[in-house]
Amino acid sequence: MALKNHYELLDLAPTATVDEIKRSFRQQIARYHPDKVQHLGKEFQDMAAERAAELTEAYRILSDAGRRAEYDRTLSATGVDATVASAAPSAAYRPPDAGAGAAPPPPPAAEPQTASGAQFSQERATRDEFVRKALIGRLRQAAEHLGGYDETPVRTFDLAWLPKSKMFARSKGPRLVARFVARVDGDAIADAWTQAAKWAGSEEVCVLLIGSTLAPAGELARAIADQRRRSRSTRTTLIPVDARNWDAHLPHDAPETAKTLLTRVRIGA
Repeated sequence: MALKNHYELLDLAPTATVDEIKRSFRQQIARYHPDKVQHLGKEFQDMAAERAAELTEAYRILSDAGRRAEYDRTLSATGVDATVASAAPSAAYRPPDAGAGAAPPPPPAAEPQTASGAQFSQERATRDEFVRKALIGRLRQAAEHLGGYDETPVRTFDLAWLPKSKMFARSKGPRLVARFVARVDGDAIADAWTQAAKWAGSEEVCVLLIGSTLAPAGELARAIADQRRRSRSTRTTLIPVDARNWDAHLPHDAPETAKTLLTRVRIGA
């Protein structure tokens, strides 16, 4: 079996220092904490547990000077990564004060970073697509309990719903659309807002913009306010949603339908 590249798993250069190793481990491992994936179902939870174990093993090896030197020699012998193999262990990293041969305890978790390396990037893309599908399924299931809405395909969004048609007109309520992105930030808000307004025309539309990570609340508020100023004639509401726990930045004018949908998703109904 091919040797896993611990440097790529932790998004590290071969010359990374021990502090960089610790920091990257914190950032990567946070994404797979059980609390972050408990709403995604057993299959993804098992996948997250497996990746967390791989990250922990990579940290155990690379944070210890002796193990890391041996690992680099193994990479060199197997030809897994010529760049890694050619990098001599740096004096910048030394064994932690855990005693000779002892594996250092994992540091506390923080937020993740984007991985690099062609192979790991592909693995991440595959995993992220799995997460996206799991989240779509959960949101669709919750929407089935709303009543008064029909799902409809919209090319630029993952999910969309229209108020059900009555005899001569549609029932009251906004159109709803949902889009999943890697990170909810100003650029993601601008694009989702533009696409939703274009699709809805003069109709009211509410956008659920759902991401694995969110920009700071201040940045989100400024981006939404900017879109409101730019499109005064449209009836658009955008709600940033954290996919890890379904917490939402609800504006004061958020439609009750959207609030109900998000509540149902959180409670699993």
